[in-house]
Amino acid sequence: MTMAEEKSYYMTEDGKQKLEEELHHLKTERRKEVVERIKIARGFGDLSENSEYDAAKDEQAFVEARITQVETMIRNAVIIENDDENPDTVTMGKSVTFQELPDGDEETYTIVGSAEADPFEGKISNDSPMAQSLIGHSVGDRVSVTTPGGDLDVKIITVE
Repeated sequence: MTMAEEKSYYMTEDGKQKLEEELHHLKTERRKEVVERIKIARGFGDLSENSEYDAAKDEQAFVEARITQVETMIRNAVIIENDDENPDTVTMGKSVTFQELPDGDEETYTIVGSAEADPFEGKISNDSPMAQSLIGHSVGDRVSVTTPGGDLDVKIITVE
C-alpha cells in the first residue's frame, strides 16, 4: 500500500519561520492551557452535562488538528527563491504593481503560496486567478485577468 503523495506548500522563508513559531506556541503554551481547562472543567462534576468540559475538549481537538496541519505544511514546505535572472518577470515571491486599464488605480500584491496568502495584507496565493494570469509576464505587459467578477485588463508597472 502506498501513501498518498502529500501536497507541497509554497512559501517564503519568512512564512515558514512564522509557521514554526506558531507550532512552538501551540505545542508549548496552547496545549498546556487546554489541558488545564479540561482539568478544571472535570472538577465541575457530572461530565454528561458539563458544557465547560465539552468546550475544552472541542478546543483540544482544534489545537491538535492545527498542530498536525502546521507540521504537515512545514514538512512539505517548498521555499520560494527569488528569480534574480529575470528581475522584471512576475514569479512567486515577488511583488507586482499593476494598473487596471484604461485608467484604474494602481494595486500592489506579493505572490505567495496558499499557506501564506492574506489578501488584506496584499499577499495573494499563487493559485488565485489574479496570480495565475500575472505569473510569467513582465513590466510593461498588458494582461487579461479572469476574475469571479469578470475579466479585467491590467498593465504591469513594476516587479520587485
